[in-house]
Amino acid sequence: MNRSKKTGLIFFPAFDWAITPTHPEREERLLYTRDQIFEEGIMDLPQIREYKPSLAGIHDITRLHFCVPTVEKQTTEAHLIAAGAAILLSDKIINGEIKNGFALVRPPGHHAMRVVRGNRGFCNINNEAIMIDHLRSRYGLKRIAIVDTDVHHGDGTQDIFWHDPDVLFISFHQDGRTIYPGTGYTYELGGPRAYARTINIPLQPGATDQDFLYLMDHLILPIIKDFNPEFIVNSAGQDNHYTDPLGSMQITARGYAQLTEKLRPDLAVLEGGYAIETALPYVNMAIILALAGLDYNSVEEPGYRPEDIKTVPGMAGDIERLVDELLQRWEMRDRVSPDASKISGHYYTRNKRIFYDTDYIDERQTERLRLCNNCPGYLVVDSNAKHGYGRSGRALCISVPHEACGKCRTEAAELYGDSKKDLGYDYIYLQDKHDDVFYSYNMGSHHEWHSEG
Repeated sequence: MNRSKKTGLIFFPAFDWAITPTHPEREERLLYTRDQIFEEGIMDLPQIREYKPSLAGIHDITRLHFCVPTVEKQTTEAHLIAAGAAILLSDKIINGEIKNGFALVRPPGHHAMRVVRGNRGFCNINNEAIMIDHLRSRYGLKRIAIVDTDVHHGDGTQDIFWHDPDVLFISFHQDGRTIYPGTGYTYELGGPRAYARTINIPLQPGATDQDFLYLMDHLILPIIKDFNPEFIVNSAGQDNHYTDPLGSMQITARGYAQLTEKLRPDLAVLEGGYAIETALPYVNMAIILALAGLDYNSVEEPGYRPEDIKTVPGMAGDIERLVDELLQRWEMRDRVSPDASKISGHYYTRNKRIFYDTDYIDERQTERLRLCNNCPGYLVVDSNAKHGYGRSGRALCISVPHEACGKCRTEAAELYGDSKKDLGYDYIYLQDKHDDVFYSYNMGSHHEWHSEG
């Protein structure tokens, strides 16, 4: 097999998973795409290879998430297959069997945060983040870049890698003042040891192909070049398309292909996109052709009229100022001190409130990062949540990073052991990425469970 000519694809429509039968996030999102691609003969091209998906294991999920109370309670087989598809393609890429890949899967994942208590933004677990932790644990990859091109801010992916200096997360999206989830502003830049490894590019409604390509050329690609990642992931949300019912942007199928051609991701993973007939079959096809290095200029949506795509007055100037601001932030990435008001002793603390719009869960978190001089430091998340109909439980979540020093690993393990004596918690978890082990303790049953890679 010639690696330079193969793009791997996985289709997984998830026939047996839906929030409701008429919900925008439903199986037809991929069925129309699959029909279109087969009709056009894309799957017969020598540059394309299709794979069948496989399931992610429970440990793949616990390595990345804290699922309260358990992974089994928060996922279905469809979730494990979607995450497993991303993992399978990443393995094929690293092993040299294909040059890049596109996981056309559902359910999506980029709104799923580190702690999982239910479905928010159509997401339960984060497919890309699970795949990234798999690559780091199995192959020792360190520096990874994620570019999220969904119209909605990838707040879950941001949350997961907020304190990680070795993962660059870039999200361009419709301004949070005008769309769910209401986050993703330029001042959201990452934790004290990972400043400006989070780059948010909020855009006013109406941005066009020209605006997005300007951002790619003048901001995203220069930052990625400086960061020099070993692997690039595209969270390939397609609801920036001009026909999408949930967004207000003006990107075309060819615009998405040009973005893909410029970014050259190793792996794209499908996220949003809800114009099932007018956009998804054409955007997906254009992205596949761009990944495979084929001509995509004949791809055109039905009824497309270039004269209907109107440039928003003042948008170009706003974007130029945005680029200048974020490039300055990037240049300061290793020279910014943490906010002293959030430091107490050896810990940096921040408080968060998270709402699960699908499952109506209100979660409060206190997050404490151990400030260590020898490693990124371990993270402690105190999570308390309530359903609309009653209390959901309090959990203590301790996460030890891949690059943790011996002292931090010991402290985290001691904290886990000591916390089992604290009756204020319902669940206690220890996620040790360095040793690739996971422990959970149920205070009600005094049952301890663990898994290891």
